[in-house]
Parts: sequence; structure tokens; C-alpha cells
Amino acid sequence: MDDIFVGQLMSDSLHTVTPDTFVEDAAQVMIDNEIGSVVVVNDDGHLEGILTNTDFVTIVAKSKPKARTTVERYMTTDVETTQAQDSIRDVADAMLEHGFHHMPVVDEDENVIGIITTKDLASYISTVQTPSPA
Repeated sequence: MDDIFVGQLMSDSLHTVTPDTFVEDAAQVMIDNEIGSVVVVNDDGHLEGILTNTDFVTIVAKSKPKARTTVERYMTTDVETTQAQDSIRDVADAMLEHGFHHMPVVDEDENVIGIITTKDLASYISTVQTPSPA
């Protein structure tokens, strides 16, 4: 896996919201696009956070059903990121270490250019030919 880089596996078809997006609207984006997270960016495209389907457990538990709550209240702000030229082994190690399933891919200016998920890694691993044990 060392010779495969994040840029080869990441999805650059990602969905973003801003910190002032209502959680109901973010949830609808995730449902409509059958995705497990939205990346939160400011108006310049800089990473502000990430909101995942797991975060909605907290939202449902703490919020009234029709509350007009913004994403900013629940999003993760200390977001672990990667760059397109990073090794997928490093990304997989970081995901395991931190216990998350989505990692935004940023450029050198911290602008979001894609996302890599455990689904992307599993898909790649399922296609890799490995030698049979001797």
C-alpha cells in the first residue's frame, strides 16, 4: 500500500456546508446524496469542520425535533486532514488511531479538495491481489 497515494483513492465529489447551515439542511444534503458526512467550509473554501452521521446521534439526543440549530454547534472542529500526495497507509493508520471514517483532503492552503473514507480504503483493499501463503 505504500506506493498508492491519497489522491488516487479520494473522492473529489464532496458536499460542503457552511458553519451557519441548519443541521436539518445538512442532514438533507447527506440523505439526498447518500453520504455519511459533510465538510464544513467558510466562504473561501477553508476547512472549518466536519459533520458526520455519528454526530446526529448527539443532535437528536440534545435537540428538540424542530429546533433551528446550525451546524456550527455540533460539528467537529479539530479535524484531522490529509493531502493528495500522502500515503494511504498513513491515512489508514490515522483513521484507526482516532476512530473515524472520513478524512478531508486539503491542499497546501488548507482548502478542501476531496475526502477519503474507510469505504474508499476498503474498496481499494478488496481489489488488491495478495500472494497466497506458502
